[in-house]
Amino acid sequence: MNKNWKTKFYTIWFGQAISLITSAVLQMVIIWHLTSTTGSAMILSIASLVGFLPQAILGSMIGVFVDRWNRKVVMIGADLIVAASGLALVIISLSIELPIWVIMVILFIRSVGSAFHSPALDATTPLLVPEDQLAKCAGYTQSIQSVSFILSPVLAAIVYDQWGLNVAVAMDVGGALFASLMVAIVAIPKQMKRENVQNKFFAEFKEGYYAVKRNKLLFTLLCVGTVYAIVFMPISALYPLMSLDYFNGTTFHASIVEITFAVGMLLGGLLLGFWGGFKRRILNIVGSIALMGVSLLLTGMLPPSGFIPFVILCAFMGLSVPFYNGVQVAIFQEKIEPEYLGRVFGLLGSMMSLAMPIGLIFSSLFADRIGIQRWFGLSGIIILIIAFTSLFLPAFKNSKETKNN
Repeated sequence: MNKNWKTKFYTIWFGQAISLITSAVLQMVIIWHLTSTTGSAMILSIASLVGFLPQAILGSMIGVFVDRWNRKVVMIGADLIVAASGLALVIISLSIELPIWVIMVILFIRSVGSAFHSPALDATTPLLVPEDQLAKCAGYTQSIQSVSFILSPVLAAIVYDQWGLNVAVAMDVGGALFASLMVAIVAIPKQMKRENVQNKFFAEFKEGYYAVKRNKLLFTLLCVGTVYAIVFMPISALYPLMSLDYFNGTTFHASIVEITFAVGMLLGGLLLGFWGGFKRRILNIVGSIALMGVSLLLTGMLPPSGFIPFVILCAFMGLSVPFYNGVQVAIFQEKIEPEYLGRVFGLLGSMMSLAMPIGLIFSSLFADRIGIQRWFGLSGIIILIIAFTSLFLPAFKNSKETKNN
């Protein structure tokens, strides 16, 4: 591994940080723009579907092309496509009143770009970073996401109120171009290509699945992670309802909860980055799930006057996230051969994206009937069962995976 790997990694990391923040700002501005111009819940729902469906449905298939093509070119190309779609949006808005369908098309293009970019970035990291540093680097990556969650609402409010949608788009175009430049100036080793392999799409697609299937630890991680995501991911959409309805708060209280969760994520990401987690990797993942479960269970036991304890518990929920996501990504990066990583991370992204709508269906069936507070508590119990059961799964129980091997 090249001794200047830190310079290369942090150069790309800085570019991605800027791009992620500007993208988060634009995403929020688009939501506000659609809300103010249409006032339609259906339009917002369609926009959400358009934003995540390409990643959910196409992600695992796109991984095939990520592994076929030069990953550096894929990342730059994805960023440039996002920038070009943003410029098109500005040009159209300058000539006519911006139609809703144009915004939907742009959201779709951005989502496809992300579906290419995310697995390419995750698959590129092991080519740059030493194996024993992958978990720490994953922690820093989680920190970027946390910062974007914290800054984007504030920046979006300022930008949209003062200058409108076009300036937010221009910022995102600038962020995408900057990220492309940072990737372009870094020398990234090309992934190894296996010889005597036929370029048949579905054969390559299945190879990505079997790369996970034949490793018992990774396949178990994928299954446990999918079940965990189905239970947890809808909870993030219910925080505002918990703040407003159960605790009788205002939008200010709801924003405090969101920011506190993001701050917890930031602290968790930084802690993982500096420390690297427990030596036995699987304990980080099970411990993260357990901490989330305990926090949700305690939330379900709070009285309507317990908003401040709820905020504190949200910080612990956020703190747990990097020790699950970051460590899981690092284990996959270490255990999967580089030529399969695009397909594997595409599959992983698809599973996590599909977990949200599936989980929302279940939560919508039960939360209204038993109450939002009880649903938090019940989710906590289910998640604790997942954590406890995971300790006895053969792949987890027999895992000797440590951060030094």
